[in-house]
Amino acid sequence: MEPKKYDINIEQLFRDDLHQYLLSIGMVDERLPEAQDIEELWLKIGESYLPDGMREFRDYPTVSLGWMMFVGMAIAKYWDTDWELYSKVDDLYKYLRDQRDFDHMDEYVCEKVLLLDEEQQAAMAKTVGECASRTYNLLCHRHLEPGTSEAFRAYVAALHQMYLMGMAMELKRLGYHMTKLN
Repeated sequence: MEPKKYDINIEQLFRDDLHQYLLSIGMVDERLPEAQDIEELWLKIGESYLPDGMREFRDYPTVSLGWMMFVGMAIAKYWDTDWELYSKVDDLYKYLRDQRDFDHMDEYVCEKVLLLDEEQQAAMAKTVGECASRTYNLLCHRHLEPGTSEAFRAYVAALHQMYLMGMAMELKRLGYHMTKLN
């Protein structure tokens, strides 16, 4: 899952679009967080997520993309609350998914991990839905042939940015503000 030159360009496209959108609605800071512990988990989480995400993508592309944003949020919350405990969980994606199931993972994350009330859950679902729709739209406009390695790499790049933006959103919600030091 190492990015190639093309992947970096498309991944930057996803990153820039998501960042600008989330910045415009106050969900992230201008400077995105660097959380090495969370970022280092991407490869393992991404690989674990792929079978479920790919299965869902054909019929529910925005769910396939959006659920990864919820995973990023949950990992950031775990990092903040008890990383010593959660860092020992062998597969945090499967841990989250198996609390209920894939279809209801978003609800579990919102209710039990992020502890959002109903109004906050609705707002979060709307934000994640918009991010997933924007990212899917960008994927579609690349005119990638389904089933090709290029399409697969673009999908993984999209998931990666959804994960990182989920992390950034939750860290900001938790009070971590990223500012440039002088």
